[in-house]
Amino acid sequence: MHASDSLHSDRSRIASGHMALAAAQVGFGLFPVFGTLVFAAGGVSPLGVGSWRIGAGALILGAITFAIHGRAALPDRKDIPRLLWCALLGVVVNQGLFLVGLSRSTPMNAGLVMSMIPVFTFAIAAAVRQERFSALRAAGVLIALTGMVPLLFGNGGGTRILAQYGPGNLLMVGNALSYSIYLVISKPLTRRYPALVILAWNYLLSLLALPYFAAGEKLLPDPGFTAAWWSLAYIIAFPTVISYLLAMFGLARVRASTTAIYVYSQPLIAGVASWFAFGEEPTAAMLVAAVALFIGIWLVARRPPHPELPVPKGA
Repeated sequence: MHASDSLHSDRSRIASGHMALAAAQVGFGLFPVFGTLVFAAGGVSPLGVGSWRIGAGALILGAITFAIHGRAALPDRKDIPRLLWCALLGVVVNQGLFLVGLSRSTPMNAGLVMSMIPVFTFAIAAAVRQERFSALRAAGVLIALTGMVPLLFGNGGGTRILAQYGPGNLLMVGNALSYSIYLVISKPLTRRYPALVILAWNYLLSLLALPYFAAGEKLLPDPGFTAAWWSLAYIIAFPTVISYLLAMFGLARVRASTTAIYVYSQPLIAGVASWFAFGEEPTAAMLVAAVALFIGIWLVARRPPHPELPVPKGA
């Protein structure tokens, strides 16, 4: 192969990675909008949607994983307890809190709260010495947490804590914290298994919680509620399966630091889509929160010049 052919191949590979990452963020970013649509009267309950995500994710991702990796997708017995914790925090608690929280809030609020995940992840990773602590990044955590305060006051004019959307936002803060813990405890597994294998087992082991999610819940929209049917189909197809696969495809072709930039687009996508779909306009509290959150995230994302500390033995 000539040097020019190799260069063209590398450029095509990188370009395809960027396109995949952009498409993945659109898929994730629109989730709060379609979630709000499917939760409307006559639609599906929040935990009902969670039931569909767990069931479909386990079936589809499990089938793809075993088709690609075969018996290599079977985890070592010693890793099963950690995988169970990953399933609990990364899927069961994560989805339960997010879906119920979203049903009590708005897509714009959801987009902003979800941007706390990298902040929480750094704070937890630094506490267990997976990440190197620095004063600058610690300041980023404090600024981002300060930005969360207006969201917990909701639209109550700042006079009542947890007003209107506050309870839903607080549940989604718990969701972001749960997923951040998952990212930290799953890190040792990433050294032994492909990302797809870990994701598939997260969903497969989450089937243990499916009866709890589905019991007594409304699982199907009313027959004539077309918007809810399409929204449910979107949630099952994209943020549950396709967006994850696109993100993995992109990660294999683009630097991780570049990937992080794409993740920051999710609140913008959710906000713009909510504005078009529902006429939702950003409040002063949201704007204050957005500025503080993005400054905090930017500071947290700035890595110190030293490499990460090794994971403690026995992790």
